[in-house]
Amino acid sequence: MPGEVSIASTLLLYSFVIAAGIFIGKIKIFGVSLGVTFVLFVGILLGHFGYIVDPNILKFVREFGLILFIFSIGLQVGPGFFSSFKKGGMRLNGLAVLIILLNVTIVLCVYFFGNVHDISALVGVMSGAVTNTPGLAAAQQAITQMTSSPEQANLMASGYAASYPLGVVGIILSMFIIKWIFGVKVDNEIEAIEKEQEESQLKPFFLTVKVTNELVDGKSLLELHDIIQTNFVVSRIMEADGSITIPKSSTQIHIGNLLKVVCSAADADRFKAVIGPEVDTDWESTPTPVFSRRIVITKSEYNGVTLGSLRLHKGYQLNATRVNRAGVDLLAAPNLRLQMGDRITVVGDLEDIDRLASRLGNSMKRLNQPNLITIFVGIILGIIVGSINVGFGMKLGLAGGPLVVAILLSRFGYKAKLVTYTSTSASMMLRELGICLFLASVGIGAGKDFAASVFNTTGMWWVIWGFIITVVPLIIVGCIARGVYKINLLTIMGLMSGSNTDPPALAYANNSTGNDAPAVAYSTVYPLTMFLRVVAAQVLILCLA
Repeated sequence: MPGEVSIASTLLLYSFVIAAGIFIGKIKIFGVSLGVTFVLFVGILLGHFGYIVDPNILKFVREFGLILFIFSIGLQVGPGFFSSFKKGGMRLNGLAVLIILLNVTIVLCVYFFGNVHDISALVGVMSGAVTNTPGLAAAQQAITQMTSSPEQANLMASGYAASYPLGVVGIILSMFIIKWIFGVKVDNEIEAIEKEQEESQLKPFFLTVKVTNELVDGKSLLELHDIIQTNFVVSRIMEADGSITIPKSSTQIHIGNLLKVVCSAADADRFKAVIGPEVDTDWESTPTPVFSRRIVITKSEYNGVTLGSLRLHKGYQLNATRVNRAGVDLLAAPNLRLQMGDRITVVGDLEDIDRLASRLGNSMKRLNQPNLITIFVGIILGIIVGSINVGFGMKLGLAGGPLVVAILLSRFGYKAKLVTYTSTSASMMLRELGICLFLASVGIGAGKDFAASVFNTTGMWWVIWGFIITVVPLIIVGCIARGVYKINLLTIMGLMSGSNTDPPALAYANNSTGNDAPAVAYSTVYPLTMFLRVVAAQVLILCLA
């Protein structure tokens, strides 16, 4: 049957493009590999040689792949999105806005003073140069409504196809240029990022202090909280006779007691000043009936509840010292909201630990089951949000909407009883599958007319101006970010990828660094950038067409 052959050939083409692209992408040239980004170039090559896909299928696969990739990114970085905004997000978004303004400034200079005076072609070139498909779609819709003719929209698509491939290359090249200008070593940047995370206010810090201050003698731990006024946990107390107890909030401390304290690193000096000096004690070698264990939360009814609501002191005679979330240790503050997959470290009697473990689940099998309901509910909501008119007829589109929803669900999903936990392997599979489908679709679609659009004088200038639109703003802002604000290179890589709404560049940044810092920066600037990219493309058409 023709339909079956068409579907089979499409599946065969996609499978070959993705497999070949990933295989070639693993080859290192000058110590650098492009990873899954090479799927795009294999798609262009095969598209150039006449391998085609039904336009409707191509569009569906491209958009669905993009949604899967963006949604998985949003779920991953969402919990840290709001805190990252407080710790430099305003600065990153300001730098992203500057990149957009420089992009538009170059387009206007080319239009008024350069050798390309067709704004439709230039907007297409700009959309391709910054790898922003929603901006292209919005501009095409605007020009079609104004002229009622598809020619200008097709011209815009040609400009997009001509500049898109070098747009991806230009972003990655800009990362190398910034690295070269400032002599940055990636290993040092990764180490600095990890050290910064370790010194975070949420990172637990362990110390043992001896009670020598007579002013706190006889004070309960509850009163001690009022005196020190910070989040901390006293997990164990050693009496003068060497006996160890698990304290409650009403437990009193006395001169000579040794306290095992879990607090933030910034509060350690305050503790020593109020209670007494830090001492070295090997708690693990001291004979004691107290044990320390990790319990995994695998029951959905505890998703979103506060740690304090578990009433560990009164109900179980246990102390929680820290919570590990996605490989990161967090201070076990009473107001910390728990999530599925969190690992709580508790100390106390084994029987009490077993009772709490039974209550919280502590079953790794449950974590292996994917929460598909949350994923597809999130995609539905993301498409709806992306379809909403945010002003002047503009929309976030099929990329911006799912990203915003994924970020919100990962942070506030517990209020709607939605479990957003996804295992690391499942998240990586979802992300890589989405980006490969997207890249293969873009490459196959652009390959057919790529040679005809590029290999002539007009196309040559499209490629040149597109490359300038891509690289110049990124280098200028990258130098400002590194030279003036001393921003970590990994964060700059995420800034560059996010300000150009470019998943391939983000995929390269993640794969080449093995760190989530680029993804956090990408997610921080992406929502605002997506909106402004759509606005900029439409405004240029409405004002100059």
